[in-house]
Amino acid sequence: MQHTLSILLQNEAGALVRVAGLFAARGHNIDTLTVAATNDPAVSRLTLTVRGDDAKLTQILQQTRKLVDVLQVEHPAQA
Repeated sequence: MQHTLSILLQNEAGALVRVAGLFAARGHNIDTLTVAATNDPAVSRLTLTVRGDDAKLTQILQQTRKLVDVLQVEHPAQA
């Protein structure tokens, strides 16, 4: 199943690498990845899609929220 995640993270050097590295270290392939500026220049929005079951998704969401640079993680309900 494909999941879309929206992550707000601090706009600092290496923040994107830490998030992507977390997924790679856990064996998750990122299908798409988009980073965009927000109204706050200190914050960026990272939108990515991954494939996996609900158990793996729950684990990766919990681990992503623990990263220092991550401010918020959202996983909109799939219709």
